Amino acid sequence: MTAPDFSAGVPEDLDRSTGRAPSGRPELVPESVRLDGRRALVTGAGRGIGRATALALARFGADVAVCDRIDVDVARTGYEVAGLGRSTCVGVLDVRDPDAVDAYLAQVAEDLGGLDVVVNNAGGGFFSPVLDVSAGGRHALIAENFTQVLDVTTKCVPLMADGGAVVNITSIEGHRAGPGFGIYSAMKAAVENLTRTLALELADRRIRVNAVAPDMIPTPGDAGLMADSAAVSDTGWALTPWPDEGHPDDVAAAVVFLASDLGRFVTGTTLHVDGGTMAASGWKRPADGGGWVL
Repeated sequence: MTAPDFSAGVPEDLDRSTGRAPSGRPELVPESVRLDGRRALVTGAGRGIGRATALALARFGADVAVCDRIDVDVARTGYEVAGLGRSTCVGVLDVRDPDAVDAYLAQVAEDLGGLDVVVNNAGGGFFSPVLDVSAGGRHALIAENFTQVLDVTTKCVPLMADGGAVVNITSIEGHRAGPGFGIYSAMKAAVENLTRTLALELADRRIRVNAVAPDMIPTPGDAGLMADSAAVSDTGWALTPWPDEGHPDDVAAAVVFLASDLGRFVTGTTLHVDGGTMAASGWKRPADGGGWVL
């Protein structure tokens, strides 16, 4: 292979620092994943995926507002964010309460000056066949897993004057049946659909809207649900196609990508952080190895 001849210098149509033709926008560099100068909000940030996401955003340079219903947990997360040298705004509230959300976002606006990233992580459920869920239970599941996501997003958009990114944490259950968790699954599917619609409606404001759908990510809140439903039992089948166990940091990594300039042309999509469960679509194999079966 013959080396190029640079004796005549760099061609005039190439950028001297990168050797590339000017594109009219910043070149992709390792620093593109950095979030310096950006301000983020993470709901349900007290533990699990929310806490991991808040800390990841802070480690990559963002100031991070965090809220949760559990005061001790969210105070710890806020302390950890501050320990990383980032500004924070800690809120103890139920995001299903519109007035509480209004008051908290007013404080966020005062403390951080606005928002660039919104991560709707708060949510939850309980095990019960659909027809056994009381009217109050149905209302609570819908409010916690759909209504508050729409409410928080609607109220955060005016704080995103310079554009930014909204990331909704959904679930693989939004993409398949959820026996025992039917209303929860339906609401996660609704958020996934809402994500696509908002991606179109907010594009002119330069706000990207995406979702992350985890599965098999051990968190403190899931332990009781697994026991109640017996959905994950010792059957001898591998839990995921990927051989390693998932971790909240895996979900946080997807959020950082979507929040950063690495994801600047990604909107209206869902990233599945599930060790291949969505791809498997019912295929499984023994935990100790062997062929795939349906």
